[in-house]
Amino acid sequence: MDYLALKHFHMGCAAASGALFLLRGLWMLRASSALQQRWVRILPHLVDTALLVSAITLAVWSGQSPGSQPWLVAKLVALVAYIVLGTIAIKRGKTLAVRATAFVAALLVYAYIIMVAVSKQPWPL
Repeated sequence: MDYLALKHFHMGCAAASGALFLLRGLWMLRASSALQQRWVRILPHLVDTALLVSAITLAVWSGQSPGSQPWLVAKLVALVAYIVLGTIAIKRGKTLAVRATAFVAALLVYAYIIMVAVSKQPWPL
């Protein structure tokens, strides 16, 4: 696989990850039993693993270390925030209000990550 193909695979994984999170978050807001389906509990982890492995591979192939580019640092910090907010939204939030707030915040962080990736700037706005 060449760099461009891997980059497109990574972008596809990012889109799939975001779409799956959005779907799971909407189901959470509706208290849907669909969240308990086996594929819903497994597929997002597989997609996110592929996303992370492709990101690391792209960084290695391009010779970029996480601290070498400010935009990469911004993406990594935002990724940690997205993961924490996402787990609060889907699993760990004690009330619906907490989960809903974390869900919206996670979606905003996801949008920020995409904007940083496209602009290659830590402050894309």
